[in-house]
Amino acid sequence: MSSKKDKIASQQRRVGLLYDNRMCKHFNPDDNRHPETPNRIKAIWDKLQTTGITDRCVILDAVDAEDKHILAVHSKKHVDQIKNISNKSFNYRRNLAARLNSIYFNEGSTKSAYLAAGSAIEVAKRVASKELNSAAAIIRPPGHHAEPDEAMGFCLFNNVAIAASYLLNENPEFGVKKILIVDWDVHHGNGTQKMFWTDSRVLFFSVHRHEHGSFYPADDNGFYNMIGEGAGAGYNINVPWENGRCGDADYFAVWDHILLPVAKKFKPDIILVSAGFDAAVGDPLGGCRVTPFGFSLMLKKLMDLAEGRVVLVLEGGYNLDSIAKSMHACLEVLLEDKPLVGSSEAYPFESTWRVIQAVRKELSPFWPTLASELPQELISQVADPPHTLGSSSDSEDGEAPPRLKTIAELLEEVIKPLSNLNVYADEENAASCSWRSELSNVYLWYASYGSNMWRPRFDCYVAGGQVEGLQKPCSGSVNKTLPNEILWKTFPCHIFFGRDSSRSWGPGGVAFLNPEKNSQHKTHMCMYKISLEQFNDILLQENGLSLDAGSSLFDMTTLNAISNKEFSYREVVKDGWYGHVVYLGKENDIPIITMTCSPLDIEGFKSGNLPLRAPNKSYANTLIKGLVEGEQFSEAEAIVYIDAAAKSL
Repeated sequence: MSSKKDKIASQQRRVGLLYDNRMCKHFNPDDNRHPETPNRIKAIWDKLQTTGITDRCVILDAVDAEDKHILAVHSKKHVDQIKNISNKSFNYRRNLAARLNSIYFNEGSTKSAYLAAGSAIEVAKRVASKELNSAAAIIRPPGHHAEPDEAMGFCLFNNVAIAASYLLNENPEFGVKKILIVDWDVHHGNGTQKMFWTDSRVLFFSVHRHEHGSFYPADDNGFYNMIGEGAGAGYNINVPWENGRCGDADYFAVWDHILLPVAKKFKPDIILVSAGFDAAVGDPLGGCRVTPFGFSLMLKKLMDLAEGRVVLVLEGGYNLDSIAKSMHACLEVLLEDKPLVGSSEAYPFESTWRVIQAVRKELSPFWPTLASELPQELISQVADPPHTLGSSSDSEDGEAPPRLKTIAELLEEVIKPLSNLNVYADEENAASCSWRSELSNVYLWYASYGSNMWRPRFDCYVAGGQVEGLQKPCSGSVNKTLPNEILWKTFPCHIFFGRDSSRSWGPGGVAFLNPEKNSQHKTHMCMYKISLEQFNDILLQENGLSLDAGSSLFDMTTLNAISNKEFSYREVVKDGWYGHVVYLGKENDIPIITMTCSPLDIEGFKSGNLPLRAPNKSYANTLIKGLVEGEQFSEAEAIVYIDAAAKSL
């Protein structure tokens, strides 16, 4: 007669766990505060060791991927590029990274990329062969943004796509004919989507923050009407959030009313999860609020499919505490030896139901299970809106991006490159722009009181791009590295709105600062820590000038000249709307500067020779969003603040 202990052991699931410290050798050589850091996987592994999870799992060894398996989804040119990148010179790597979208390279990049891809294959084949019930790969760099012929979004090789292709094409003895890929990373899995766009053997599902194409990767590929083509039509499902702050209830609703009904009909043989944890509470890039319990319940629901053969492959996630707790919660589910404990908010956002209904309608011709209308009593149960601007009439859909509590949570809202570096194509250009290298390591606080108070708008001036309401996209700075330090501060001076229209926003006034110190006034400013080189590029863009400047507008000599007295200023762009730079003091011994119009213009506004004019709705809403998300005011208070400034000088 078997013992009770033997019976329990026989019932335990065999869960594989893979981690290898060699993947920590890939790091940004120019920015030790870059969010995609080796500490991401170290934090997860430390948590799992501390809690004893590692003792309950089957520990697997990382292996390098073979080129032939990577070439199944990536072009030869791309594979050769990553294969050889670590052997290239430092400057070559920097130049290549600068041409790509949010990518860095160092001497450890090749090895890490090959280990990450090979490890994804390793855990997938162990589960597909039924040697293990399920598994998790704690790997980096992540993969789901990597496209067939290009690295992007911190991703070098598309790890999950490589593993899926391996199972489908390399080992028929596994019997894997249909794979469900679930991508719950907060960003759209653009690379994975492209790799299986016409393949009905893969049901690709991505739920992500989209915001009508303004959230990274900032295109329309993640919209719900992108459903696949040819044989793959209907096998690509996108659930694009219209706003941030989506949490457990929003994700559960999508699982119950889109993913699970379709997946049950699809009947996958195995499930691969692109397990990004940047939708977690407190993530510095995601701006959503999924809890560890939320991730664990989503995973638990998936385990009812494919006989529980589920493989987790780490993607994003940049809050070290959140990713560690979330992965730990998921492994507890895979082990199935503890009941789920937790709860979350009761209802999804109204926008969530709207998106769910749109997705169901789009996919219903392919999946009749989605054809029925959701009950009104269900979709009428909603949480408070994540954020509104005055009233529903103030924005087209009554909702706008939510308040985000950390400085980086809007880091990728309008991203082009996040980590592009200040690199020049040839020596001739470098010589003509020597001022750039001289000012690239001099830092200051740029204080914004206008539309740049909203982080996505400011990022346009650094990374390039366009937010809603802007009349045309910005070119961005030469050095596109986004700031990772931001502060708010008030100053005893007054803002006002003037001019009939602007190139950037069309009809309506834009904000100017009267730098005359006045204790009766209090102006809220959002301060970004940037280089003096970048500030020059913002000056050029604000004044409609080309970035191909042979000399700086505002150099160290000028900065030192005005830094002896607060609220002193100097003209740097003749006749420019924002041609005067104002010194506002210091913060942490770093100069604070801003820009405004000339004293003659201010007198012109006072006399009526230049028109004072209230801002238009788009511009005003941008200021309000900046003030609210910066936690300076409630929405109502922000509206009053802007209205008051628009009525006087």
